[in-house]
Amino acid sequence: MKLGLAHLIDPRLLPLADETRAFYARRGTGRGPSDEQELRDVRAAAPALVPSDPPAVTERVMHAGREVPVRIQTPTSGAPRAVILEIHGGGFYLGPGSRDDLRNRALADALGVAVVSVDHRLAPEDPWPAAPDDVETAALWLAENAVGRFGTDRLLISGFSAGSTLAVTAPLRLRDRGIDAFTGAVLQFGTYDLSAQTPSGRLIADEWFLGAYARRAADRTDPDISPIFADLTGMPPTLLIVGAEDILLHDNLAMAGRLSAARVDVDLRVYPAAPHGFTGHATSMARAALDDLEKWIRDRLADRDRPGNPRPRRAGTPARAAGPADPQPPW
Repeated sequence: MKLGLAHLIDPRLLPLADETRAFYARRGTGRGPSDEQELRDVRAAAPALVPSDPPAVTERVMHAGREVPVRIQTPTSGAPRAVILEIHGGGFYLGPGSRDDLRNRALADALGVAVVSVDHRLAPEDPWPAAPDDVETAALWLAENAVGRFGTDRLLISGFSAGSTLAVTAPLRLRDRGIDAFTGAVLQFGTYDLSAQTPSGRLIADEWFLGAYARRAADRTDPDISPIFADLTGMPPTLLIVGAEDILLHDNLAMAGRLSAARVDVDLRVYPAAPHGFTGHATSMARAALDDLEKWIRDRLADRDRPGNPRPRRAGTPARAAGPADPQPPW
């Protein structure tokens, strides 16, 4: 077996690399705020959002006394084939979820699915564990109510950047409750080490957002904060998307390896010349990645349609024991 970065890149993507490099040479790369005042300035300077058509339905959902706001997009034609629980990016400190309305509307219509976006609480006002608590609440609500609300029990989870961190911790929290609700996870360039222990973790060790989000944690290697250290047994089949120029590339490669070692069905896609957050930008490379993402989800739904394939367990049913957008900050 040969294993190197070149072997992880689909040759069909190589002709898109020059355009991608030129785009980022013009655009430059971003960096997150260095203190709370700078964060307030970044939030205040955020451009006005363009609403989707039709617009998202906003509501608050509840489970076990906890409540969280969500934004729901359903396909404009036909009943949803599945529901995607979507967690937005933004370094755990930027929102709102409406930043992803256009992207989620396009996904809902392209795939014929409902997209439920979690407007989780943000740091530094609400540090860990507020955000994973909110995502867990939405996931538990979906596990119990998807059939009645959307007419389907097919659930997937998807995260963008920091949202991918939460898209790992939520299924693991449900697993620990004995709930196996998700049939797939889509993780775009996640932040998997906030403890500065891994190579990528050390590269972002001086970022202000780490302390803003994890300041209540006695140990930032806690898997609920840094899921690179988690027991990943029982994660659903997972697609990882990352750019070859992403500062977090090494952690995404490590996460793919750890998922594989936990016997998770993992599909790693590396995109040449692409930095962090690239799928939120207007390049041919981003379109190729989004096409791959949509095809992967379609294939997951088609697998579920084949006779004899098991359906996920509902909330409260014991899980089987495991066998042996712009501008985007750099996370």
